[in-house]
Amino acid sequence: MDSFTRRYLYLLGVVLLVVLVMWLTGRDGRVAELNAQLAQDPLLADYPYEFRVLEIENRVAIINSPRSARMSVMHFLYAAFPELQGKDVQHPDMVAAQERLARVQARAASVVEGHPEVDRVRWELDERWLAERGVTLQP
Repeated sequence: MDSFTRRYLYLLGVVLLVVLVMWLTGRDGRVAELNAQLAQDPLLADYPYEFRVLEIENRVAIINSPRSARMSVMHFLYAAFPELQGKDVQHPDMVAAQERLARVQARAASVVEGHPEVDRVRWELDERWLAERGVTLQP
């Protein structure tokens, strides 16, 4: 191997090492811990949408959510439960799905708020999950 190639590989290795160290030091262990708790909760694990903590900022946990003022709960339910397609808002299956979502989302908040370094949660619409399922956002 010539000296240029050796120097190039050495420099590339140093750059990769710096990026790795920066990535590892930037990770928030609290977020990983909370996401592990959410994934292990039986009620949450059995739901087709995975609630995840995105970050903790000033004792506020930011959690992804499949609904918001910009996204009707119906659009989420149709995407998460294709068997509900075409059913009216008042249909018993639709009402049950809405109630289940409320229970699951409340459980996710409860798990996260149980952490000693979290005082409250803030929900952030999971646009990526919705877009992956062909759901467009309302303006």
